[in-house]
Amino acid sequence: MNYNSLRDFVNVLESAGELIRIKVKVSSQLEIAEITDRVIKNINKALLFEDTGTAFPLLINAFGSERRICLALGVDNLDEIGQEIDDIFKKFTKPQNSLLDKLKMLSELKEVSSWMPKKLNKKGICQQVVMQDVDLLKLPILKCWPFDGGSFITLPVVHTVHPESGVRNVGMYRMQVYDKKTTGMHWHIHKDSAKHYKAYMEMDGRMPVKVTSGGELTTAPMYGAPPIGRCMPVSVILGGAPVYTYVASAPLPENLDEYILAGFLRKKKVELVKCLTNDIYVPADADFVIEGFVDVKEDLKLEGPFGDHTGFYSLADYYPVFHVTCITHRKDAIYPATIVGIPPQEDAWLGKATERIFLVPIRLTMLPELIDMNLPIEGVFHNIAIVKSKKLYEGHPFKIMNALWGAGQMMLNKMMIVVDETVDINNYSDVFKVVCTQVNPDTDIMLSKGPLDVLDHSAAVTGFGGKLGIDATSKNKQPVLNNSENKDIIEDIIFLKDRYSSIIDFNVTLITEGYNILILSVEKKGKDEINKIVQEILNNKILDSLKFIVFIEPLISPYDLMSVVWRSANNVEPARDCNLIANASHKKVLVIDATMKNKKYDNFKKDWPNIITSNAETIALVDQKWETYGLGGFIKSPSLKYTSEIYNEGESVQ
Repeated sequence: MNYNSLRDFVNVLESAGELIRIKVKVSSQLEIAEITDRVIKNINKALLFEDTGTAFPLLINAFGSERRICLALGVDNLDEIGQEIDDIFKKFTKPQNSLLDKLKMLSELKEVSSWMPKKLNKKGICQQVVMQDVDLLKLPILKCWPFDGGSFITLPVVHTVHPESGVRNVGMYRMQVYDKKTTGMHWHIHKDSAKHYKAYMEMDGRMPVKVTSGGELTTAPMYGAPPIGRCMPVSVILGGAPVYTYVASAPLPENLDEYILAGFLRKKKVELVKCLTNDIYVPADADFVIEGFVDVKEDLKLEGPFGDHTGFYSLADYYPVFHVTCITHRKDAIYPATIVGIPPQEDAWLGKATERIFLVPIRLTMLPELIDMNLPIEGVFHNIAIVKSKKLYEGHPFKIMNALWGAGQMMLNKMMIVVDETVDINNYSDVFKVVCTQVNPDTDIMLSKGPLDVLDHSAAVTGFGGKLGIDATSKNKQPVLNNSENKDIIEDIIFLKDRYSSIIDFNVTLITEGYNILILSVEKKGKDEINKIVQEILNNKILDSLKFIVFIEPLISPYDLMSVVWRSANNVEPARDCNLIANASHKKVLVIDATMKNKKYDNFKKDWPNIITSNAETIALVDQKWETYGLGGFIKSPSLKYTSEIYNEGESVQ
């Protein structure tokens, strides 16, 4: 579907019954985030806050379901996009034997050319209004969580250009607002915009970069142009056609223009206009354009903390400063925003779109044997991947793991499970059964190392650590536990729990259902506490049938499998925390330490972040105002489930 504005998308969402308008005045400081978190995890509708205390309404959770992300991308099913990519690839790669075939190719090429972005030699709707006094504080910018370092622009579409090649990058990087004219620019080292920044730093003084005053425009004041050779121009859009937000989040190969993908998705080329105070081109139909620069010689500034998509705070660190030179917007502008935090959140569906769209290019270019892939929401995109593939020979699953760990943003994946083509990878119970029955830890586990997401707090070295690969494809099936074994195992674990006061609880249900996995919540009381428990388990003949032992935080219930998976995937650094240890029968058992790591017992040097919850004051405020929002029956705060799992007040545990 072609949208000419974010307002068009709002109207479609409302017609589809996917949007609720909130007419009472709300605060962008914590209140909107708390309301949205309740809605996402329950009735799950897009929300339009019409009175934000500013001149602009705010749209949030617009992409937060399969139906809404499909509406945004103009499809009935996300797999349609991958199928279309597959069809196009086949058209262009099959032999063109006849003249008719070659003539048909001309029409195909014409269609492809219609997706290419086009520069306009005029102003765009995004420049209808020029803010006379540059002031970011006039926008309803959210503070989402209590220990955030400030307010953050959470859905920015950031434009940069490589200083030598001229190649554009469009990415999504959160922006902490420091004051009315400066923000942080959260560029991770793996991102293309960070490479552009580095390129500007390396060529400083050799290539002048011009910052214009806007030509005929005299009403847009300059923040102050930096000295020639120090300025990296940056422009940020908010809103416009919803596809812009998606492509900014998509993991495209370096040097492939995101607006080509946008043109393909919307079947209409993106029309671009030149910014008023720098030479960057942005979509003409955006709602807001924030223009400016980064001074590459300026000291980095502390940015954060921020309640991030992992469900934990990402702690404060140093990043470049973005200086705003001009803000323009359309007359009917809507401010788009999102919140991230303990899953599920809206970003899960942006990630799901990427999973479905980019599966086909991976299959076409690298792994034709790849059938399907699932990145579970509990794995927050990069922590867990379940891969379905044809197994053609022994060792084939390990080849697939290594190939995917070398494919673009899949390099950041931490745990990968490969299963047969007969397994329903969207049924996590089936996947769990297959892992417990098909996997021999002695032969089917691979531990590797490589890049990790910069937000991975478990890594001792930021952005680098271990990876865990599990081959759960068909082999000689190993039996599940029988009933007599179940009883004996439970009795011995109860005895073990009585012996070690550090064992808080364990999951009996999994054992009674025949699974070869033991999940224990433990409170570490010494450096070797977990090792002692492991050795006692492994030396016990009755516990020989166990294949996996997982240790989790004492405040987490071992029966809450969603929390166990989410917390474990975040807390585990496989090179350090996943160990294959022989039991009394000389069989290997995979022992996973998914507890929080600390300086005292684990010699972990970094601070460990807290999980993200709302505070009591905000919860009480929203409780009190709930009936005025027009959201139907009362919904309690999702944070209440997790407040008992917080060790202390603040963004970090230690």
